[in-house]
Amino acid sequence: MRISVIGCGYLGAVHAAAMASLGHEVVGIDVDERKVEALRAGRAPFFEPGLPELLLEAGAGGGLTFGTDIAEVAGARVHFVCVGTPQMAGEFRADLSYVDASVTSLVPYLRPGDVVVGKSTVPVGTAERLAAQLAPTGATLVWNPEFLREGFAVEDTLHPDRFVYGLPTDAEGVATPAGEAAKALLDEVYATPLSDGTPLVVTDYATAQLVKVAANSFLATKISFINAMAELCETAGGDVTQLADAIGYDARIGRKFLNAGLGFGGGCLPKDIRAFMARAGELGVDQALTFLREIDSINGRRRERMVELAREVCGGSFVGKRIAVLGATFKPNSDDVRDSPALAVADMLEKAGAHVVVTDPQGIENARAVRPNLEYEADVLEAVRDADVVLLGTEWTQYRELDPAQLAGAVRGLHVLDGRNVLDPVRWREAGWTYRALGRP
Repeated sequence: MRISVIGCGYLGAVHAAAMASLGHEVVGIDVDERKVEALRAGRAPFFEPGLPELLLEAGAGGGLTFGTDIAEVAGARVHFVCVGTPQMAGEFRADLSYVDASVTSLVPYLRPGDVVVGKSTVPVGTAERLAAQLAPTGATLVWNPEFLREGFAVEDTLHPDRFVYGLPTDAEGVATPAGEAAKALLDEVYATPLSDGTPLVVTDYATAQLVKVAANSFLATKISFINAMAELCETAGGDVTQLADAIGYDARIGRKFLNAGLGFGGGCLPKDIRAFMARAGELGVDQALTFLREIDSINGRRRERMVELAREVCGGSFVGKRIAVLGATFKPNSDDVRDSPALAVADMLEKAGAHVVVTDPQGIENARAVRPNLEYEADVLEAVRDADVVLLGTEWTQYRELDPAQLAGAVRGLHVLDGRNVLDPVRWREAGWTYRALGRP
């Protein structure tokens, strides 16, 4: 099938390459000429494991092309809208200008029976408005939210844990004939993962739009819950890691995402829960989501608390102290530094008077672009050389596996702050280090 993908950022580039690898003829459209140039050459414009190989393989087979001219979508039966919905400056609301522009640009090229598939994360009510705009063309809108994890995006696209289709429905909530036809076409696009047994939830527009933000809000709540417990543990003398282990055995709770630390960041979770709150306010049900304000607040407090902990370790002052921060990205296996807790803490430490050196396997260039005031060093041993404190900010595997005895020969002070609660305290203490972490004695 001939498919177009509008927007070739993180979501769109991965989706385009993955759909081409499934045998479809895919054209990706983006207004950024440099990004398109890189993708045409088989180069990923961001770090994502497995994507470069997928781009080269699909491009070599002729099934994947990229361009900047929207006219290249002509002849495609299915059009995926994969553009960003960033947080509006000075507001919690999502900026829908890219989504609106994408749909408007598609209209002249749509034919009756074509399907436009929204994958961007949008406030509930957006799909209904866009469907009305598409109605005169005879094309049908389906809302199909994405659930990608950075670092695992290729796997999550080719082998998703579920599909959600939001279809147009009648007054009784039953899919319209156009909706059923659109579902059949999208089933054809996803035939391979569906044949592998991927669960499919077919629902209405409103529910499909709410699924992604509800999932992100639940995840953020779980992360901030354990970080709130870390605050209590610090006061009461408890150990939040052992607490998480104990409650994680409860099948109703589970152990995943119960690691206390610096909290969440990235380009999705923070802005999505804020946009969710804003939309709830517009709908007059803001009280239903007031708990998300505290979730956001807890998340911010973790960064401030880490700076306080570093100050304690430094004897009450950062003057003359050198701190090595391991990690700049918001999570491992990514070069994404958007709202990165590690980078935010590094910046706060520098502004408080410390000499900060940041290292990261993939994110240094992106970090330097947003925090040029910090010093960067690619080599870990050079980054920690003569450091008074080593702070783990991002749980990259290579940092988790560092030899504390080897590092001891490079630093000036044997103090490690585990911002992610992933290092082995016994191992580090046996090597002579003072080990501190949020929520642990």
